[in-house]
Amino acid sequence: MFLTKSKTLSIAFLLLAFTSCNFHTEADMDDMDDMDNGEVLDINYPAAYVVNGESNTIEVLNLNDISHKEQISLNGATFPHHINLSPDKTKLAVAITSTDLSGGHDPGGMGDMEGFKVMVLNSYTGKIEQEIMLPKMPHNGVFNTNGSELWIAQEDELQSQVLVYNTGNWSLKNTINVGKGLSEVTFSTDGTKVFAANTMDATVSIIDPSTKMVLTTVPVGKDPVGAWPAANGYVYVDNETDGTVTEIDVVSSTVTETITLGFKPGYVAYHPAKQELWVSDATNGQIVFFTENNNQWILQGRIPTGADAHAIAFSQDGATAYVTNQGANTVSVIRVADHTVTATIPVGKKPNGLTIRQ
Repeated sequence: MFLTKSKTLSIAFLLLAFTSCNFHTEADMDDMDDMDNGEVLDINYPAAYVVNGESNTIEVLNLNDISHKEQISLNGATFPHHINLSPDKTKLAVAITSTDLSGGHDPGGMGDMEGFKVMVLNSYTGKIEQEIMLPKMPHNGVFNTNGSELWIAQEDELQSQVLVYNTGNWSLKNTINVGKGLSEVTFSTDGTKVFAANTMDATVSIIDPSTKMVLTTVPVGKDPVGAWPAANGYVYVDNETDGTVTEIDVVSSTVTETITLGFKPGYVAYHPAKQELWVSDATNGQIVFFTENNNQWILQGRIPTGADAHAIAFSQDGATAYVTNQGANTVSVIRVADHTVTATIPVGKKPNGLTIRQ
């Protein structure tokens, strides 16, 4: 299969009221210490954190012994989504969407719902350290390269926003307007650019993380969800409705290839050692992987995992891959060397987001 190239006072009062509604003070955080979000855990082992969307928990898998699992409660939050680990590996940011996104990321009709927030948890104890309340749905929150900022994707059908918070005091630093129906916000692997996938616009806004200015907006396929970073200098955009992946060069901010899949992609991950591009096939419950030849990505094989295959994460040494299967309520463990599933782990309902701490 060969693929084609293309890549005043009252105002002050109002502001104070808004701020008090959206941020927790130190006193609030003292109260939060007593919040019933489950027992204090001792996660002193290499761990995979699996977001169970419908079960409203984070499942912790002990990577030394995958039969050993623990759960983190989310204090009544509903439909958590993608999860991100801070660079120092001490914090987890998980978006609370209050919405079942397992069938797709089209944000239409979600504007009147409540309970939207991003929760920050301690990755070693599972305790909630911060809750950032939001008026509109966040698809994800991601730390910048030094952990000083948390960038949140907040969708809107007219104009979405990327919100940038200072992780030192959790104040809002910047609001960046992007396109319609924003889904994920991601950083390039080198941290030099930020990518916002405007699902309803079929575009990706590219942002300078230093100036917080939109540098350019790039057309991609229909219903893009995320621009997933890769160590080869590109990001890969999964276009759900088009069934394609768009390759964007980070340096030039241009589209360099469009990969035709023939199925709805859920996630894209690049394995640098094997130079393989892995795409989760949500339609057929499998991983499809490609290698590059003459500047074209060529299909090499398929790995059956489970219904509605979604997020992909590689171990630190690259030897193992983990895949969440939303429809099967499982995580597949794959030996990368020969693309073999070595274990299937039952988890909660509709697992979506996944991150690894090693």
